[in-house]
Amino acid sequence: MIKTPYYLIDKAALLRNMEKIAYVREHSGAKALLALKCFATWSVFDLMSQYMDGTTSSSLNEVKLGKLKFPGETHAYSVAYSDDEIAEVLAHSDKIIFNSIGQLTRFADESAHHVRGLRLNPGVSSSAFLIADPSRPFSRLGEWDADKVADVIEQISGFMLHNNCENNDFALFDHMLTDIETKFGDLLKRPNITWVSLGGGIHFTGDDYPIDHFCARLKAFSERYGVQLYLEPGEASITQTTTLEVTVLDTLYNGKQLAIVDSSIEAHMLDLLIYRESAKMAPNDGTLEYMVCGKSCLAGDIFGEFNFEKPLKVGDRLSFIDAAGYTMVKKNWFNGVNMPAIAIRQLDGSVELVKEFSFDDFVNSLS
Repeated sequence: MIKTPYYLIDKAALLRNMEKIAYVREHSGAKALLALKCFATWSVFDLMSQYMDGTTSSSLNEVKLGKLKFPGETHAYSVAYSDDEIAEVLAHSDKIIFNSIGQLTRFADESAHHVRGLRLNPGVSSSAFLIADPSRPFSRLGEWDADKVADVIEQISGFMLHNNCENNDFALFDHMLTDIETKFGDLLKRPNITWVSLGGGIHFTGDDYPIDHFCARLKAFSERYGVQLYLEPGEASITQTTTLEVTVLDTLYNGKQLAIVDSSIEAHMLDLLIYRESAKMAPNDGTLEYMVCGKSCLAGDIFGEFNFEKPLKVGDRLSFIDAAGYTMVKKNWFNGVNMPAIAIRQLDGSVELVKEFSFDDFVNSLS
C-alpha cells in the first residue's frame, strides 16, 4: 500500500476527458493544447498526447517541459520575457505569444523568423474571483486598444485571448465571444491573421455541457475569420480524474468534531486557501459532521466540513476528489510537510507509484 499522502491519477477518468476533447477537435476543427500552468504531470502525457495537439506555457521552464515531454506543437507565452531567456524560449517553441506591444517590439529582431502572436484583452471575463479575473481594472494581461494593435499587426500572424475561468455556461461563452468579435473583428479579418487561441477556462468536458453547440460556434468563428482556432484546456483536461489520498492522524472536539490528516491545503491544495473554497469529498452524505484539517501550523489549514456514516478514528483513509488542477504544479514545502507522492491507476486497474519526495528533496529546495 502506498504511504499517504499521495495524488492518485485515474487514467480511465482521464481518458473520458480526452475523448471529449477529441470530439471537439473533430467537430469544430479547433486544436487543443494542454495548459501546463494547470497540470504538468508528464507521466500521463503518453495518453494525453494521443488526443491533444501539444502544450501551451506561461514560462521558460514550461516551454522546455512541453517541448521535451509532449509531442506536437509547443506554444510559448509569458506575461514578460527577460533578455536572458528569450533565446531559449524561441529555441523550444513553435509559436511565441507576446503579452504586450512593448514585449513584441523589444524582441522584434530576435523573433523575426518565428511565428508570433499577441495577447488581446477583451475587457470581459467569466471569473467570479477578482484575483483570477484577467479583465480586472488595470489588468496587465494583454492589449486592450485595437487601434494600437493595428499599428503592429503586420509583425504577427495570430492572437491569444483568455477570458474564461471555469466557465460551464455556454450562453456566457457565446456572449463573450460575440463581444470579442465586436471589439476586435477588424483585426481578426486581416489577411495575415491565420490563427486565434481562445485560451482555457471553458468547462466543455463537464457533464451536460452542450458540446455540439460549442463545436458549431467554434467552427462558425473559424470559418468567418479564416483562422485556425486553438483551445487551451487545463482544468477541462483533468477535471474529476485525480484524488488526494490522506490518513487521519488525530481527532478532537472543540465545539465541532475535528479530524487532522497528514496533508495541508497550503502545501498541497493551495487554491483552496487562495480562493477560500472547500475541498470535495464523495460520498459526503452521512449523519456525522467533521471539520477535516491539515497538519501545518496555519490556523486556517482546513479542507472543509464533511459528513461521514461513522466516527472517524486514527488511521482512517480519506479521499479528496477532483484534486488534479493547480495542485501538483503549486505544491510546496511549507512547514516541511512532506509532499504527496504521485501515483497512477493505469487503464488495466493496476496502480503505479511514479514519484516520491524525500528529505533530500526538501533540503535541495533550499540552500
